[in-house]
Amino acid sequence: MNCPNCGAAMRVEAAKEALVCDFCQTFHFPEPNADGVRVLDEPVETACPLCQAPLVMAAAGGEILLYCGRCRGLLISMASFVEIVRTLRARYDQSAGKPEPLNPRDLNRRLRCPHCGESMHTHPYAGPGNIVIDNCPRCAVNWLDHSELRRIVRAPEPTRHDGAWLLP
Repeated sequence: MNCPNCGAAMRVEAAKEALVCDFCQTFHFPEPNADGVRVLDEPVETACPLCQAPLVMAAAGGEILLYCGRCRGLLISMASFVEIVRTLRARYDQSAGKPEPLNPRDLNRRLRCPHCGESMHTHPYAGPGNIVIDNCPRCAVNWLDHSELRRIVRAPEPTRHDGAWLLP
């Protein structure tokens, strides 16, 4: 993206979830989408594992991730995933209520890792949100479909009571 102020090329500043112009010091902060992700529109040479559209850089929780403008999915490094969820959870003071039930048909999907081309592992996410997650342990990336990050972030945390996990 070029700077709206001077026209120079802008670079991604992940910690600020923004683009910055090194020439005139202008910052551009895209509005976060419903998942809390700021789409920075910096293209990368990685295709979406779901729809094959080119991915672009985005940021959430001070971390870089990749975003698909067509299907709105997210490719997130495993190293960044926990921090993104933790930071976004801290921004919301109320949960979305009881999560939707897991759709068992989602477990039948087979995606290829956009980095290595191997089949991604498809399994229920072990945290809150009742989603099916796709990941590639070899490349250390997670794929989340549209709205799955929001479901994880806003899902109530299970609590421990008398030796059993319960949802609030």
